[in-house]
Amino acid sequence: MRQKSVAVVAFDQVAVFELAVPCEVFGIDRSAHGVPNYRLSVCAAEPPPLRTGAGFTIDALHDLAPLRRADTVIVPAWRDIDETPPEPLLRALRRAHDRGARIASLCSGAFVLAHAGLLDGRRATTHWMFADVLAERFPAVEVDRSVLYVDAGSVLTSAGTAAGIDLCLHMVRQDHGAEVANVFARRMVVPPHRDGGQAQFVAAPVPPACADDPVARTLDFALAHLDEDLTVSALAGRAAMSARTFARRFVAATGTTPLQWLLNQRVLTAQRLLETTDLPVERVAERCGFGTAANLRTQFGRHLGTTPTGYRRTFRATG
Repeated sequence: MRQKSVAVVAFDQVAVFELAVPCEVFGIDRSAHGVPNYRLSVCAAEPPPLRTGAGFTIDALHDLAPLRRADTVIVPAWRDIDETPPEPLLRALRRAHDRGARIASLCSGAFVLAHAGLLDGRRATTHWMFADVLAERFPAVEVDRSVLYVDAGSVLTSAGTAAGIDLCLHMVRQDHGAEVANVFARRMVVPPHRDGGQAQFVAAPVPPACADDPVARTLDFALAHLDEDLTVSALAGRAAMSARTFARRFVAATGTTPLQWLLNQRVLTAQRLLETTDLPVERVAERCGFGTAANLRTQFGRHLGTTPTGYRRTFRATG
């Protein structure tokens, strides 16, 4: 399998965390864990040395040339949403997109993609602090203020800071499957997939889970019994709450509804089973709680745009 290449754009006053995230995800050698590596290039959009937002300097090894051939191009948080990015960078992004590269932005990097015209007619997100500005300045962009990241096909955008990790792991999952993405996440000591969206971080941060938290205990139970008929009423009963109270507490803790959370977990479990076992599709459907192969095919089509058999063929071959 050909090693996939990632070009990360750097510029003066670049945000250190958003630059470091793709370097951590795509630039670390994890071959000892039996997973594929990426070929990473950090590309200077302006003459180096570049000052970071934290005050120290970096000297990128490359100019924008790797954008001409990279499989994925990532733009970290842009330094000033009121500043138009350099035209050479915008041209390079347009050309990369036109030849079929996957283009992604982290946080306010969405403004760079918007200036390049790559978000026109697409759904996109950015940090909640800047979402209204993005929508006002670029009315052709469908700004989603509530999500951690948006996958609009060839162009992907993330919300602020840690959401960049979510998006980068999502791209690993696209490239190599859920099991490989889980290895990356375990090495980084982060969740492989977070449900919910920005709203939970704006209004009320997620409280740490503890053993006496009835919602946390119910989540653990549900994960261990995905093959069972898990209704909201049944889960509420385990948490000793009314269905309405449980649903409210669940959304506050996870940022999503109980039914959507269950659906996401079942899809993820099916992905892992298809990658790591030889179970027939019918048994995979039973094990993850979809009941029948037809239901599993329907959910895979909605969530992943493929069939269970097609997914297994792709990621058993590349894992």
